[in-house]
Amino acid sequence: MLCDGKAGMMSQCVALAEMLEFKPEMKIIAPRFPWSKLPPSFWLAPFSGINTKSIGLCPPWPSILIATGRQTVALALAIKRASGGRTKLIQIQNPRFGISKFDVIVAPKHDNLRGENVISTIGSVHGISQVKIQLAAKRFKQMYETLPRPLIGLLLGGSNKQFRMTAAQGSQLGELLVRGVKESGAGLAITPSRRTQKDLISALTRSLREVNFRIWDGKGDNPYLGILALSDGFVVTSDSVNMISEAAATGKPVHVFELDGGSPKFDRFHDQMREAGATRPFLGKFEKWKYPPPNDQNKIVQEIKRRISFD
Repeated sequence: MLCDGKAGMMSQCVALAEMLEFKPEMKIIAPRFPWSKLPPSFWLAPFSGINTKSIGLCPPWPSILIATGRQTVALALAIKRASGGRTKLIQIQNPRFGISKFDVIVAPKHDNLRGENVISTIGSVHGISQVKIQLAAKRFKQMYETLPRPLIGLLLGGSNKQFRMTAAQGSQLGELLVRGVKESGAGLAITPSRRTQKDLISALTRSLREVNFRIWDGKGDNPYLGILALSDGFVVTSDSVNMISEAAATGKPVHVFELDGGSPKFDRFHDQMREAGATRPFLGKFEKWKYPPPNDQNKIVQEIKRRISFD
């Protein structure tokens, strides 16, 4: 597998490999300047852009390569050329370059990518399964058993290229959560991500002084899967396609807290999730509803096996 090291990208590669029952070797690439700043179409000598020896990127080339992230695109295509076309390429998300040269592209519908080699998914590729949920529920039960019910999982993202997440929004989110807790008596299980700013966490927790909550402090094992397993519903910040997709995979209510910013691509994703009945805006009330959780895993596996021979 090829990845740029971003947590969201890595999780999608690992999830797809697990679906296909592969035992892959992960290669994290860190392109040199100027390759790190160039779009993949400008990578004229892709192998020169990285330290191939340090990550062990060398022949024999794999029969199947899973990759994701803009910085892997030119390198994946170069590996296919170097293998004489024997390496089959599975790219996650829209590569935006050399599209017809990939054997399979697994891309979310909001990427607006169409083609004979494209498998469209409702959200991001993820590895959330009933088995993982059940194991996580047992593992993290004690951590959250003292919190009141219903238990609401708060999944926090952070600022990125499309969204800004500020301390002021942390306070606003806190006020809405307090309103929902006072009406429902709920407890809050909170996990920040790597992108969640410390000042936002401070502003949020100050706002939650009156209610029962537990926030992961970054020490020990991340209880993220446990929160997905044990919560009765979720509030998720709007910046993360991955977290919203994973929360929706549980079939439980997913409330989305809108951050400043956005893009047409994110708008399409949020529209699709609302139309599927998975998400609703978070306005300070923990609503209850049911919907069939989006389940792309079986379709992805069947389509990849139809298009690529694993013999």
